[in-house]
Amino acid sequence: MRITSLHLYPVKSAAVLDVAEASMEPWGLAGDRRWLVVDPLGNKVDPLRHPRILTVRPTPIDGGLRLSSSGHPDLDVEAPVTGPRIRIGLSRQSELRYAGPTAATWLSAVVGADLRLAWQDDPRARSVSSKHGGAPGDVLSLADAAPILLTTTSSLDRLNALIADGPEPTPLPMDRFRPNVVVDGDLAPFVEDRWRSVRLGEVELRFTELCDRCAITTIDMQTLRRGKEPVRTLAAHRRWDGQTWFGVRLLPIGRGTLRVGDPVEVVATS
Repeated sequence: MRITSLHLYPVKSAAVLDVAEASMEPWGLAGDRRWLVVDPLGNKVDPLRHPRILTVRPTPIDGGLRLSSSGHPDLDVEAPVTGPRIRIGLSRQSELRYAGPTAATWLSAVVGADLRLAWQDDPRARSVSSKHGGAPGDVLSLADAAPILLTTTSSLDRLNALIADGPEPTPLPMDRFRPNVVVDGDLAPFVEDRWRSVRLGEVELRFTELCDRCAITTIDMQTLRRGKEPVRTLAAHRRWDGQTWFGVRLLPIGRGTLRVGDPVEVVATS
């Protein structure tokens, strides 16, 4: 088994950034989900309501972030290390640093709504909930529930085989599931459900929980069109406890660098 791809989401809910390598920190991959787009009330922007957030392509640069979107000039935003704090509606973190009016104007024009950009200056301030497998001292970026989301190509292949028998038979790309790490190899579909500890390259991670999937997976990340897959097929084959499931959430035990092509070793299973 090997890492076949690595992915960052520098701005939560915005476009993916594919990378060849990334440093693992206690709160996730370096540069992943440290920025958040919110409305004037501090609510995070949801692609279901504002799908054009997916057209925002963020790239980390020295001291900040570059924002790009077709038809708009690029904007470089400095990390607001001393900027004012604004209240946000995110679990286990009530405030972030405000990135200023220039970024707000740019995002509002691209997405078509009144928006703000905020930055998490200290990811150690946000804990991993015990309801999601966290233990005292576990910390988190602005990701939903765990620092790392891992998926496997064998599971996607099986899901696409099931989708092929349905009314929307077009196979889905992995980007629908917004993973950080994708693993390839001679694996049984959904075997990752049973992994309890895994080593990615030089970094060991422990399982926290399976990943429940929402309607955001029904958005085509390129065209922004919505359908019923994969939720319809997951509901038929991967539904329990009132949720549909694809991928596993992991928490790093140590630090290190992950690279595409690194070996993957399962340390413990259930």
